[in-house]
Amino acid sequence: MDSARSWFKKFQPREKTEPSKKEMESGKDAHKSVNDEVPSDAAQQKAAAAKQYIENHYKSQMKCLQDRKERRWIVERKLADAEVSKEEQMDVLKYLEQQETEYMRLQRHKMGVDDFELLTIIGRGAFGEVRLCREKATRHVYAMKKLKKSEMLRRGQVEHVKAERNLLAEVDSTYIVKLYCSFQDDDFLYLIMEYLPGGDMMTLLMRKDTLSEDEARFYVGETVLAIESIHKHNYIHRDIKPDNLLLDRDGHIKLSDFGLCKPLDCSSFPNLSENDHGVERNFKSSLESSSHSNLHSAPKRTQQEQLMHWQKNRRMLAYSTVGTPDYIAPEVLLKKGYGMECDWWSLGAIMYEMLVGYPPFYSEEPMSTCRKIVNWRTHLKFPEEAKLSAEAKDLICKLLCNVERRLGTKGAFEIKAHTWFKGLPWDRLYEMEAAFIPEVNDELDTQNFEKFEENQERGNKQEELLFFFKRILNLKELRERSKSV
Repeated sequence: MDSARSWFKKFQPREKTEPSKKEMESGKDAHKSVNDEVPSDAAQQKAAAAKQYIENHYKSQMKCLQDRKERRWIVERKLADAEVSKEEQMDVLKYLEQQETEYMRLQRHKMGVDDFELLTIIGRGAFGEVRLCREKATRHVYAMKKLKKSEMLRRGQVEHVKAERNLLAEVDSTYIVKLYCSFQDDDFLYLIMEYLPGGDMMTLLMRKDTLSEDEARFYVGETVLAIESIHKHNYIHRDIKPDNLLLDRDGHIKLSDFGLCKPLDCSSFPNLSENDHGVERNFKSSLESSSHSNLHSAPKRTQQEQLMHWQKNRRMLAYSTVGTPDYIAPEVLLKKGYGMECDWWSLGAIMYEMLVGYPPFYSEEPMSTCRKIVNWRTHLKFPEEAKLSAEAKDLICKLLCNVERRLGTKGAFEIKAHTWFKGLPWDRLYEMEAAFIPEVNDELDTQNFEKFEENQERGNKQEELLFFFKRILNLKELRERSKSV
């Protein structure tokens, strides 16, 4: 602890010294650099990171000590109830201490990628991949998230990944995917996480098309509990979508950011506005007069046609570097500033997709989707073919609305109290049988995830580039049209 304190002292503001007479005369003291007195941003970030590390370290140490005491207490209780001699009891306790010592030795070992046997790839995206792995020493199975550091730096996603790591390290919750450890080498950051063999909600929805209201109620309810748990720790997810809702072997939901997909970069779009048809001011007149506008001239599809079109593009959107805006709240797109309530908008969009088959504001182009989201009053509609109950529609409408009126703004209790959830046993939800039980044959089973080839990355990048350039061309065309008006 003394060494930690001395290390922190380096980042404390330096004490002011009395200026000399000569300095006062020359006025040099008035022009002293602020940097001589206040730590730089980089130094403050390092100090904050060190503080977080030390706090997590000692919290982990105290938990390990408490767990060790509890394990010994349980063994002593069982020995006391059993008819064994004192000598046999001492032998059992001595063996337990040996195992505890070995466990502590393994805990102190600095982990690296060589400590794991790398198995099947279960996810791939803009920054790297997720792979099933097995720890060589213990034979335990995990999911290894491997992130390329150069890509994270280039795309400005370092803080996003740090936030995810800190959240997973800090929150020990039934509803959140567990992070066991993290380490890095020269090129990659590695997160060793709990492996959930049930796949994700995106895969389930692609297989089922739509869910019944009872099935959706179960999964929406578990998602409410997951979002509530991170909000209690003052975290905002901001990227909640079916890809990030993972299923354990029993079919229960845990929240993660497994997709490795880049969160939508709203800065690459023109500034959106919330007036009239929601078109950005510079483009408004040209877009309204254009017969090629996706918003106005696209042929109206039936629910089944829209569902087929969505599923055709779903995978590419999920794994592309572009990202999908379908679940993002309007206040995030409008860059107005936002709080935890933006996650409840995402919940409403996911609930709509579960019951209808596609997101409420889906369009071929991300920019068109953004316009529809910003102008949700005009574009939030329920297809006649989708037989939703009045209660389901009411809940969706109270989630996909203005921040001031959105359920959940005051807390998750507002959503839990809605009539659509009437009779749902919130306290026992994770003890109930899930709406779907995934087929899992053994601990290494990956059948509920998409198959990825080891050499598939190049093909994926070509698809992503085509998708990206198509979007750039569309934006360029919009700008040229706006200049000609």
